[in-house]
Amino acid sequence: MAERLKDSYGPDVPERLAREVLAVHPHFDRDAFMADALAGYDLLELMARGRHLAQALRRHLPGNVESAMEVLLASVQASAEPETAGAMAPFFYLPHTCFVAEFGLDHFEASMRAQHLLTQRFTAEFSIRPFLQHHTQATLERLAQWTTDPSHHVRRLVSEGTRPRLPWGQRLRAFQEDPSPVLALLERLKDDPELYVRRSVANNLNDIGKDHPTVLVDTARRWWVGASPERRWLVGHALRFAVKQGDVGALEVLGFGARAQVNLAHARVEPAIAKVGGWVQVAFELHNPQVQAQNVLVDCCVHYIKANGQAAPKVFKLQATTLAPGEVRTFAKRVSLAPMTTRVHHPGVHRVEVLINGVAQPLGSFDLHPN
Repeated sequence: MAERLKDSYGPDVPERLAREVLAVHPHFDRDAFMADALAGYDLLELMARGRHLAQALRRHLPGNVESAMEVLLASVQASAEPETAGAMAPFFYLPHTCFVAEFGLDHFEASMRAQHLLTQRFTAEFSIRPFLQHHTQATLERLAQWTTDPSHHVRRLVSEGTRPRLPWGQRLRAFQEDPSPVLALLERLKDDPELYVRRSVANNLNDIGKDHPTVLVDTARRWWVGASPERRWLVGHALRFAVKQGDVGALEVLGFGARAQVNLAHARVEPAIAKVGGWVQVAFELHNPQVQAQNVLVDCCVHYIKANGQAAPKVFKLQATTLAPGEVRTFAKRVSLAPMTTRVHHPGVHRVEVLINGVAQPLGSFDLHPN
């Protein structure tokens, strides 16, 4: 079974937090904080643990919020980065950002300074969202300034923090209704030198497209004109959901608008009976019978059975390519059936399809059995 995220965020986190705060604030009552921090800690999930620690800090740091923030930031600045930092290491600063989000709304400038620093250690994409909701114009103006910040982490905060549908974050309903303020920021970042930032821009635009598919396609079409290879990658990444949905406009932007005139042959989905924890191999051939080359976008779609017995499609990217006249090419995909934190596998018949320029054709199926 996959390790739960919260299991990587154990009692060592409040212990280190107390140690670092005490180093810069000698009046900090470490023992009282630890008793408060660990009360009910084991019962909480990851994000709730961050909020719980922020609330404990509020009770044991100076009563003035800005003074308390200064202590927290001093502890961050005095802290050395761990020598061996794993994927969860930056989450140590989750309580710091939760503190800003929950207690900093009435202290705008202090909170902006805090998030500017914290996002360079962890990310302030969650803590910036209450400010976008309650201090919309002032926060947008600050984010516009940060689009040219020397730190790519700060620039990435601009695009990631304004995502209307940020995973694990509150929906930004106002930007779901009217994404124009967000698009103005993304325009400034679409040619950012860092892939880290451009990927975030693409993810934001992908979010916008789920509520405004026409806005997505219009923006993608405009950005495609005279685009560098880096920007073309960004546009393709931003269109991924629309392409999976077979959006004709999105496919046209990428050069796959025409229905492919190809022949599908030798489709195989093996084994026919699979087990949770195993895998299936999907393979097929495409033949271009035309006398001219054809651009094809080829994806694989597995219709996973849910707990209620209904099927939900999951599209896997395969290849965007050009088939020469008369060419026959084999495509293959190995699909893991291992348990995942993001997907629970349920028994039943799973249909498998190939999407060719957005058009689905059946490949076969496999019957999934429990171990």
